Amino acid sequence: MAMLAVLQGWDWQFDGWIMVVGVLCATSTALLGNFLVLRRMSMLGDAVSHAVLPGLVAAFLISHSRSSLAMFVGAVIVGVLTAMFTEWIRRFGRVEESAAMGVVFTSLFALGLVMIVQADHVDLDADCVLYGAIDLTPMFTVNIGAYEVPQAAVVLSVVTLINAAFVLVCYKELKISSFDPSLAHSQGVRPAWMHYALMVLVAVTTVACFESVGNILVVAMLVVPPSAAFLLTHRLGLMIVLSVVIGAAGAILGHVGAFAIPRAFGMPSTSTAGMMSVALGGLFVLALLFAPQQGLVSRSIRRFVLSQQILRDDIVAYLYRAGERHGEAIAKRSDLITELFSSAVPMSLALRRLVRQDCIRDCGQQIELTKQGEKLGKALVRSHRLWESYLVEQAELDRSKIHDKAEQWEHFTGQALRDRLVDQTSSTGLDPHGTVIPAEPKSDDDGPPDAS
Repeated sequence: MAMLAVLQGWDWQFDGWIMVVGVLCATSTALLGNFLVLRRMSMLGDAVSHAVLPGLVAAFLISHSRSSLAMFVGAVIVGVLTAMFTEWIRRFGRVEESAAMGVVFTSLFALGLVMIVQADHVDLDADCVLYGAIDLTPMFTVNIGAYEVPQAAVVLSVVTLINAAFVLVCYKELKISSFDPSLAHSQGVRPAWMHYALMVLVAVTTVACFESVGNILVVAMLVVPPSAAFLLTHRLGLMIVLSVVIGAAGAILGHVGAFAIPRAFGMPSTSTAGMMSVALGGLFVLALLFAPQQGLVSRSIRRFVLSQQILRDDIVAYLYRAGERHGEAIAKRSDLITELFSSAVPMSLALRRLVRQDCIRDCGQQIELTKQGEKLGKALVRSHRLWESYLVEQAELDRSKIHDKAEQWEHFTGQALRDRLVDQTSSTGLDPHGTVIPAEPKSDDDGPPDAS
């Protein structure tokens, strides 16, 4: 409710256009940024976005105008030169690519700053280049029919359409040359042409976004949304769509955050471009933590679930072996913790799950195997000993080196694989240590009873 109260002071005609410009910046840069990330050239996007600065200054000095056409030409020339210089230094100087890019873009960016400082009459603000002036974009408009539209929105709309058309028309060529340049060349695709076309469009897009969001946010929009999308999917088409959505969401959330969050604490609003970068960083962190396959939290959960499944299997197998040795499949809780190298909390969780599955009976300090648990334990021990027999007879491993491997594989061996192991080993019914291999437990499914 407090946030809504703050937003009531918005001028939607003004703030709405700011968000539109931010979304257009995010869309145009994300479309190209995907291929920079896939080519492991994210630093090159950073290099081009910095290196075009002397091109901007030179274009102004020659044309004495800040017209978009002159800026575009200057940026395109320097952008292509940046890519060429980087490749030249890498190839002939035998310097690592990242080092070559660092040399080129820092040198050109520094040259651009020197040109701005030394030429007093240059009407370019270094702070504007770095941070942009997206809050002022609704003030500079052009007439489109009966409507006044911010000039930045018109320019970025054209650039976005050009980038989208380039990605759609050259999708196959970009995809092949990004993943396998040798294959692309064998199929008649010119990877070098795709490379320089991409660099030209990166330069043009960077210049189009400069006055609105500045250099820093351009770099963030080129790299962060595609990187976050790459964590969420490995399908290129979906990755492109997700990167655009993430970039647009970061632009919208950034403007809302720059306006609403400080005012909620009684402070004036902050930099919209800076807050957009923060929002994009926050979305990336969320993807890094919670991406279904690659997220840190997701992977931790999967590891924990797998460790619990393996621990439950080990408990049941331990109790089954105790029944083989002593005639009773019973063990103390403390012995299970010690012998299975577990701790109290994971052990308690595993025992509770096994009780719910009717695999064990928890009698306080004594844990007893049930009939269902005996079936599972029998399948696990049979898998273990069949693997030991296979490793000795077929892989010719020493008996002292087979236990750990069989211990790992027993958890993922179903009845079909056990039958194949039987066919590949002798029919003595004993493992390499002389221990009886249990008979196959009766089960309706094609695999051992699952304790997961």
